Amino acid sequence: MADMIPRFEAMLEAGQDSPMLRLSLANALVAAGRTGEAIPHLERALEQDAGYSAAWKLLGRSLLDAGEPARALEVCERGASVARDRGDLQAAKEMEVFARRARKQIVPPAGGQ
Repeated sequence: MADMIPRFEAMLEAGQDSPMLRLSLANALVAAGRTGEAIPHLERALEQDAGYSAAWKLLGRSLLDAGEPARALEVCERGASVARDRGDLQAAKEMEVFARRARKQIVPPAGGQ
């Protein structure tokens, strides 16, 4: 998958920008361990198509993995709502799981009580 990164970047540079291309590039970057680089591509995909459940889901997970639980929570809550509205219940459920993880990172449980 990492070998696809230059190809996807070349397609972007050639003006073939689309939410699907941005998601494909972000997936490849995440798979290559370059999560931080994936985030702007996912944000751009959502600027282009705010109803793109897969982009919401990967953005939420990426923000969580990048140590940004507050942003991840916001993205997951909004993305889950979008996904439910579109009937994409599996994506909504996954984002709800990411949202719970984000909440735990924001407010860690009290130790020993």
